[in-house]
Amino acid sequence: MSFRRDFISKPLFAFARGAMPAMSDTEREALEAGDVWWDADLFTGNPDWSKLLATAPAALTDEEKAFLNGPVDELCAMLDEWKINWEWRDLPPEAWAFIKQHKFFGMIIPKEFGGLGFSPYAHSEVVRKLSSRSLTAAVTVMVPNSLGPGELLMRFGTKEQQRQWLPRLADGRDIPCFGLTSPEAGSDAASMVDTGIICRGNFEGRDVIGLRLNWHKRYITLGPVATLLGLAFKAYDPDHLVGEQEELGITVALIPTHLPGVEIGRRHLPAMQVFQNGPNWGRDVFIPMDYIIGGQERLGEGWKMLMTALAAGRGISLPSLSAAGAAYAARTTGAYARIREQFGISIGKFEGIEEPLARIAGTAYLLDAARRLTCAALNQGHHPAVISGIMKLHATERMRTVIDDAMDIHGGKAVIDGPQNYMGSLYRAVPVGITVEGANILTRNLIVFGQGAIRAHPFLLDEMNALGEADRAKGLDAFDKAFWAHVGHSFKTMFRAWGRSWTGGLFAPAPDAGEATRFYRQLSRYASAFALCADMALLTLGGALKRKEMLSARFGDILSELYLLSAALKRWQDEGRQREDFAALEWCMASGFRTIENRFAEILANLPNRFVAVILKFLIQPFGAKVTGPSDRIVHQCAQLVLEPSAARDRLTADLSAVDDDGGIARLEKAFLLVTAAEDVAKQMRAARLHDWKEAVKKGVITRADGEKLQAAHEAVAKVIEVDDFAAEALSPIYRRGADVHQFFQELGEQRAAS
Repeated sequence: MSFRRDFISKPLFAFARGAMPAMSDTEREALEAGDVWWDADLFTGNPDWSKLLATAPAALTDEEKAFLNGPVDELCAMLDEWKINWEWRDLPPEAWAFIKQHKFFGMIIPKEFGGLGFSPYAHSEVVRKLSSRSLTAAVTVMVPNSLGPGELLMRFGTKEQQRQWLPRLADGRDIPCFGLTSPEAGSDAASMVDTGIICRGNFEGRDVIGLRLNWHKRYITLGPVATLLGLAFKAYDPDHLVGEQEELGITVALIPTHLPGVEIGRRHLPAMQVFQNGPNWGRDVFIPMDYIIGGQERLGEGWKMLMTALAAGRGISLPSLSAAGAAYAARTTGAYARIREQFGISIGKFEGIEEPLARIAGTAYLLDAARRLTCAALNQGHHPAVISGIMKLHATERMRTVIDDAMDIHGGKAVIDGPQNYMGSLYRAVPVGITVEGANILTRNLIVFGQGAIRAHPFLLDEMNALGEADRAKGLDAFDKAFWAHVGHSFKTMFRAWGRSWTGGLFAPAPDAGEATRFYRQLSRYASAFALCADMALLTLGGALKRKEMLSARFGDILSELYLLSAALKRWQDEGRQREDFAALEWCMASGFRTIENRFAEILANLPNRFVAVILKFLIQPFGAKVTGPSDRIVHQCAQLVLEPSAARDRLTADLSAVDDDGGIARLEKAFLLVTAAEDVAKQMRAARLHDWKEAVKKGVITRADGEKLQAAHEAVAKVIEVDDFAAEALSPIYRRGADVHQFFQELGEQRAAS
């Protein structure tokens, strides 16, 4: 007999068991998907920095490097994004053939099944490089290697299914897609009305038990060209052919698109992006049970399978595309701001330009740091569901901010479309990344903290499992153990958070990291405050916290910043503490700390239990939010990273596609190098108050060689700031009758007058 268990824990157990809201199967399966990693350390409130720094950086094998420098560069050379988007409305046939020939669709498929067997980091690097050349190509390649039939077969397929389908997917004989989203069910996949009724039927001359499927899916990438459709639907067994249960739940199956009843719809046009995307339907499509991924025993396990696959996939594809977009914006916008002059000086020297330019550079540093750290975890076999959600949400959101900043700095150059506009396609594509693989609003408000609080918290999941245990005695024992461990943890966290907050993190744990040591101390301080506030919110709100979406979102923002800033520090360490990059790290830290402190202030101002809110404010933020963000000095130094040629600029924007011939990027890079090389000559001209280099040569101010260098720079800049224009008949079919535009309108007026 235990006095604590029987007289204290038992009534608490009974109360909590009755108060705990019911959890749906889909919620439980989503929570159980994947695993935890560094997010669990952050939730303890006392992260072990040695564990983070000991994590091996993501690295490529020689084979993976050869693929990036060979087939990936060759594919990039085939791609003209303007023609892809505005003339062909698709990848050119030779690109499709090349993608299949070199097994781009089989990067994640093991070699034993004919795939490339690449690591998550190699997958990420391929998507990143392709994204800097053509978003259409990047999306086309990344979808078969992300959530879809390939990954599901690898994880859950039977041996027979793997032998049959994986080699065909690897070499492109089959093009896959995955149908999840329905008109009635987007983020709420449990509401789908697509059905699979278990019945007897004829399949290829055999009388078998199978499923008769009816579905309507939309927004399906690669759907219009797919030969193998992965399908999510709800399975039912009304005649009890496989068991006593009628409603079996969400199930996933493979549907060859040539089967009778499968209808492939016409194409969608997502924000003027032309990657293959469209709807499809199934009307009384019959499949045998062995077309269920994993076989009959996987009936009803589809949601768990999808969530497990998504736990890794969301951490690779879209974050890679977003990191590429940020680096691309940093390289192009920094160069453009350097060569473009207004009022007689480079616009990069204006503080109004420096601020967004620093935001672009700092974000590029942060996103690629987080991408690399996440890939390092995936390379080690982790499937961190919460971190993947953080990555998808914040990578795409921050890419949106960065691209908006880049558009503002470029002005009309990025607004006027044409072959020389290197920003327009990326700008139009931003909403696609924001929307797919889980809408960002939902992810921020419900998923990051909601899932993280349960999965990553050191005790909460154990307590919930104990409360849900069918055997009450066993459940009480487990609850007693977890609950009192939680109580002890909470008291330690309270004193830790109080001490670190009141001392400004001065004595918080941190590794010896040179100039960056102080940043680790602040993150240790914020982690303890986060753990304390999260515990108090869970204690006072319980299950109601799930409905407090704005509070949940703020907690999620803090957790996200803690992870992203950890990644930035890890990058700084792994790259050898490059002094020239420190401005980018400082910008990341100052911006992140401002967000963290503001979110704490917002939580404390809105926590329903005002008594607890006052106590928490006294403990962790007695004087309110104090960090104001990057100083003007940091902004200036961070902006300079992309305004001059340097090793720091190259590290920030490494491994982007360099193939561009005489396109907009090539012209920009040429002008950038010429302008910076001629800077000293330009200064001499300004000092002499001369504008004509030939006159300056005559007066002996500069040499003829210097004058020609300056002239070459001016001509290169003129080529960059040019924008495209088009003949009227090239843009509109109205003018393609061969008549003069004025004649056309004259005839139109005459026709109207006559009528």
